Amino acid sequence: MPLSQESLNELVTAVARFVKERLVPLENEVAEKDKVPDDVIDEMKEMGLFGMSIPEEYGGLGLTVEEEVTVAFELGRTSPVFRSVLGTNNGIGSQGIIMFGTEDQKRRYLPGLASGDIIGSFALTEPEAGSDAGSCRTTARRTPKGYVLNGTKRFITNAPKAGVFTVFARTDEQVPGPRGLSAFLVPGGTPGIEIGKPDKKMGQHGTYVSDVIFNDVLVEENALLGGVEGQGFKAAMQVLDRGRLHISAVCVGVAERLIADSVRYASQRKQFNQPIIEFELIQAMLADSYAEALAGRSMVLETARKRDRKPDVNMDAAACKMFCSEMVGRVADRAVQVYGGAGYIADYGIERFYRDVRLFRLYEGTTQIQQIVIARALKRGEGLR
Repeated sequence: MPLSQESLNELVTAVARFVKERLVPLENEVAEKDKVPDDVIDEMKEMGLFGMSIPEEYGGLGLTVEEEVTVAFELGRTSPVFRSVLGTNNGIGSQGIIMFGTEDQKRRYLPGLASGDIIGSFALTEPEAGSDAGSCRTTARRTPKGYVLNGTKRFITNAPKAGVFTVFARTDEQVPGPRGLSAFLVPGGTPGIEIGKPDKKMGQHGTYVSDVIFNDVLVEENALLGGVEGQGFKAAMQVLDRGRLHISAVCVGVAERLIADSVRYASQRKQFNQPIIEFELIQAMLADSYAEALAGRSMVLETARKRDRKPDVNMDAAACKMFCSEMVGRVADRAVQVYGGAGYIADYGIERFYRDVRLFRLYEGTTQIQQIVIARALKRGEGLR
């Protein structure tokens, strides 16, 4: 059930204040130390931010998609690192359980995910499978005691802290492509799981990504998501739709933050005895950025509302992810240009955002994958007026 407008406004206001007063002042420290402080994470838990998309009956806030993206706009107005801490619990780490899990699986994991006591992780990508999920080589062999998992997953967000992995593995090696894939809920720390050393990244320092290796990992039959083999690919695709809308909203929030910073800097920085915001070419860059961010906000809200009415928004979610992730990259580039030499210097923070936003065009489906999703839907006659 949607929140009342008053309750939603109160939540958005509280998140906006938290971002401005607590998170923004910590951006440089988190980037330098490569760690989000524990007390900040505790505050996120108290605000219920780990369970925004999880139903109330399992301890979450139960936000609609429209409500969730409205909050994500605010979370985007600071370093993406903070959002990443709670992002998997609201998206790919929990949605598979919500959509496809058995009641026992929901009651076992969702309350902990909602409270933040359990961190969820989505283990799909492999050294030779990511965008091509059907090429997944991790296997799940059925035995009298359960399933035995073997394989390597790569670039797995929050893996070092994961309390539960949603692992995609091939249960039927005789069935090629995605139809042979199943999904499993594997508790972190299960014997045989090896977590690789956290990868060194271009940006988003403070988030953790690493390989996860499964060496004869035995899980009980009830670890099979939904208790049904062969629905792993379907689960992955439907989970990604909501996740892509969330990421799109964060991209919009980051763009709006960068625009505000650029306007502020351009109003103060003087050249030729006047603020540079008086120069028309600076104004043009700011105007282009504003128009693109407005377009992104509008399409995300429209698609979120459509998602709340019906589950199948695959094409439009892909369009949002494609546009917004590319858009924020252009806005960040213009921000560096407006700041000039200062934009290239770490002290101002703009170069950090420039690096941070580059990831948005890669994870939860690259821009090129979104283009393919959209084009295939158009070939089927979808989206045509």
